[in-house]
Amino acid sequence: MNDESQLKISKSIFLIPFVYVFAIWFIYWVEITFNFNFNKFGVFPRTLQGFRGVFLTHFIHGDTSHLFNNSIPLFVLLSSLIYFYRDVAYRVLFFGGFFTGFLTWCIARESYHIGASGIVYLLFSFVFFSGIIKKHFRLVALSLIIIFLYGSMVWYVLPIKEGVSWEGHLSGFLVGLVFAIVYRKIGMVKEEHQFIETEFDAMFDENGNFSPPIEVEELEDSKAMEIKKDI
Repeated sequence: MNDESQLKISKSIFLIPFVYVFAIWFIYWVEITFNFNFNKFGVFPRTLQGFRGVFLTHFIHGDTSHLFNNSIPLFVLLSSLIYFYRDVAYRVLFFGGFFTGFLTWCIARESYHIGASGIVYLLFSFVFFSGIIKKHFRLVALSLIIIFLYGSMVWYVLPIKEGVSWEGHLSGFLVGLVFAIVYRKIGMVKEEHQFIETEFDAMFDENGNFSPPIEVEELEDSKAMEIKKDI
């Protein structure tokens, strides 16, 4: 990889997460400043009008607490995705975001479901399971860090708190797991150890006994000595 490619990747690692987080804060600012209510653009399950929320719900939030709670993990997880999984990062983000919203639209209660939480759970699930599945030491380490930082999020895929779209969380979590399986052979993978025989290895036979090969010159000298003895 040349320096120009590395520079582009290093810029996108933080640029895209920053743009996304900035966008959701800006949209919320517009909503508050101009007294709009964008909740109606969220996912409303199994209705044609509510289907638009599949695309829009990830940018809409109910209050500053909701927005702040999503912003930090969104930035961290999206940066991790782009850095460690750049070969599939955009597919996971865009297609994963769509399927998360679509699954929410299919299974959720009849209410408006809003927030980037679905994306957060998508990224959390993908990064965690992908590292475990690939068994690459760097990705496994990342998985352990993610579970340490955000492991408590797992409980919110269950209906344990009123007013929280656990269906959106569960949808993102399941889609992330599926994508981790689908893309398990793309990007960083654990390399199988390839044994390379050295000159030292050649000095042992197949049973592990020391058996250095006889040099040609030594063989010729040995034959010459035998001929002299016969004479």
